[in-house]
Amino acid sequence: MRDDYYDSLETRCPKEREIEQLHLLASQVAHARNSAPAYAELLQNFSAPVDSREQLATLPLTRKSDLTARQQQQLPFAGLTGLRNPELTHVFVSPGPIYEPGSARRDFWSFGRSLFAAGFRRGDLLHNCFSYHFTPAGAMVESGAEAIGCTVIPAGTGNTEQQVSVIADLKPVGYVGTPSFLKIILDKADQSGADLSSLKKALVSGEYFPPSLRDSWQARGIEALQCYATADLGLIAYESPTREGMIVDERIILEIVRPGSGDPVSAGEVGELVVTSLNPDYPLIRFATGDLSAILPGESPCGRTNVRIKGWLGRADQTCKIRGMFVHPEQIDKILKRYPEVGKGCLVVRREDDLDQMVLQCEAPTADAGLSKNLQQAIREICKLRGEVEFVAPGSLANDGKVIDDQRPIE
Repeated sequence: MRDDYYDSLETRCPKEREIEQLHLLASQVAHARNSAPAYAELLQNFSAPVDSREQLATLPLTRKSDLTARQQQQLPFAGLTGLRNPELTHVFVSPGPIYEPGSARRDFWSFGRSLFAAGFRRGDLLHNCFSYHFTPAGAMVESGAEAIGCTVIPAGTGNTEQQVSVIADLKPVGYVGTPSFLKIILDKADQSGADLSSLKKALVSGEYFPPSLRDSWQARGIEALQCYATADLGLIAYESPTREGMIVDERIILEIVRPGSGDPVSAGEVGELVVTSLNPDYPLIRFATGDLSAILPGESPCGRTNVRIKGWLGRADQTCKIRGMFVHPEQIDKILKRYPEVGKGCLVVRREDDLDQMVLQCEAPTADAGLSKNLQQAIREICKLRGEVEFVAPGSLANDGKVIDDQRPIE
């Protein structure tokens, strides 16, 4: 395998990948059912082997937004892992609080793949500015760096002057952390005259990475790529040097579903990212991240053959309060599923004459008075609110993943 790739998995034939991953999926679902009490309950009605994407799409979602409540009922991991105390190396705490496990499995979060794609190699010294406090971010980098043979400066966050001093003294080749903190470090160095020219590469995550910032770093000799990861799942997708979308990690199966449902959308359509992890220590099945993205067509020019996504495109939880009542994407999904003749739909919320108005826009070939009346009735039954219905031409609604479009002015 050339030095361009982390391993041979990245360049295998897509059909071969699909066959191998679906074989692993069947084993993982069976493993989750047998070892994790929560999945024994969630999957009790699914006895057949789950070895196709069609069968996977029938399984219930495990929502990130539900984890806090689930874990409070069954601490610390809501029965979603079969790890026993002797096998645990860490219990991490993310905002919520949400508790996440850590184990001694090599590169538990699969972060080594994204570091390698960003240009880090064996023997490199990297400056890790992800937090080591409660959350697993710092440990995610540590485990990935160990997998590829890098040495780590466990810098964490804050202490900008010390960060500058240590980089100037030890001369690490690269930085890992949020893009905003690297900007703060570089600005401080520029003010003090410190030499941070050893930094040649960076892997950033955790927040928006403006193209202007990337360009400014490139001008000073720092090539920066980004990755998309979560505390629960580890690495989900990462950039390669061609910077054309984000390549999905090899040890997950990714779906894009319509927000408010578990139904996969067509290729290229924006929807919610749902991930099934093939990590046996924490077998999250159809884990709904709450993030929006879309599949990019084709393969990356870098030679990696896995599916690519457009990156983070917003949040899937579009719940809003209308006339004192909460309206959820799941409710809109129920309304639309009552009437298969309706295609895509979106509830548009506006304020007119100081009153909230809601209109369910539905893609349909023709306007039908009877269907409109039935949809209005469904809105009243499911949302407990009155709403209008507007038919629009098929394909005319925006491809933005919105099931509820709140257009009311922010006050």
